[in-house]
Amino acid sequence: MGRLVVEGNPPIEVDIRRTARARRLTLRVSRLDGRATLTLPARVPEREARAFVQDRSGWLRAQLASVVPEQRPAFGQTLPFRGGRVTLVPGARRGVRLDGDRLLAPPEADRLGPRLAGFLKTQAREVLVAACDRHAAVLGRPHGRITLRDTRSRWGSCSARGDLMFSWRLIMAPTAVLDYVAAHEVAHLSHMDHSPAFWAAVTRLFPDHAGPRRWLREEGTALHRIRFD
Repeated sequence: MGRLVVEGNPPIEVDIRRTARARRLTLRVSRLDGRATLTLPARVPEREARAFVQDRSGWLRAQLASVVPEQRPAFGQTLPFRGGRVTLVPGARRGVRLDGDRLLAPPEADRLGPRLAGFLKTQAREVLVAACDRHAAVLGRPHGRITLRDTRSRWGSCSARGDLMFSWRLIMAPTAVLDYVAAHEVAHLSHMDHSPAFWAAVTRLFPDHAGPRRWLREEGTALHRIRFD
């Protein structure tokens, strides 16, 4: 991958990604970190790529200006949790625990992020396992191993062996959204595609899935902007 710079104040760095599968030049800005990437066919000369980006410099700056910066949890702030907000409060105990609408954590600020991530993963596993067990029982198809990851490209997946993977950040989304993703992946135990039969299985497990799907499209990116490292 190469890189080019768009002149201006400030200058903008654009990553160049060449691929034989590309049929045209495409410029994108990540809503997560504001990184600009130009994808182009393998044989397009660099001067053409520069001209393409320069012609779209106004659009590029507008997109970058609209990207919401990443957030790092801090005491006194709130954190999304199961569709609501909990206030982060220093506590005396070693672990992280929920107390009504407060989330109590050990007072060392430099360890807050990793401790919160551990708490959220534990909560996510408990809720997702219960949801998958419930949906699999309705479908009559047992699922395999359930793993949690911090994925950005997808919220869940189902392997050919029936193993399920989910983003643990789903625990910060509304409960209905997490439940829909669980139902979606469990439905793949019967149909490893997105055919009408698959969507019929999803509807059987989670009839009102239009709202959660829309929430993920419109609001899901915000969950990835929270940094716990």
